[in-house]
Amino acid sequence: MNISRLGTLTASVLLTDAAAHLYWLTGRTWPAHDVRSLSLAVLNFEVPFTPRVLVPLVVVLGTGAVAVLARSRGRGGLPARLVTAAVAAGTLVRAAAGLVWIAGVGADTATPFYWLNLFLYTPLCVVMATSAALVASRRGSRRL
Repeated sequence: MNISRLGTLTASVLLTDAAAHLYWLTGRTWPAHDVRSLSLAVLNFEVPFTPRVLVPLVVVLGTGAVAVLARSRGRGGLPARLVTAAVAAGTLVRAAAGLVWIAGVGADTATPFYWLNLFLYTPLCVVMATSAALVASRRGSRRL
């Protein structure tokens, strides 16, 4: 498998997520009608979509994307490897939580969150965790 492609895939998802958070930073709530609906669909609980909440997320997602991309191309050294491993660990934890919610613990099957988690969030986190772990464990070659 081509490690640089895995890095590009992972970084692209992280940057897309960062872009969504930047968009929400403008006060817009698409694809939801209001902040409450957006919060419930994305997180399954209410949180404010304020700069204090969103800016750190954008920074973390952007940093993760840069590190994963650098690591997948043999650059960035130990810091890139550690941040990429953190991306793998974080998305693995989110995937595990998603499996709990899919099992019906803490998520109502009648909510948009349940179905988004089932078909989008958790599968994407499984792919991301695997991809980032492979990139973090990269040796000198671009292929595993």
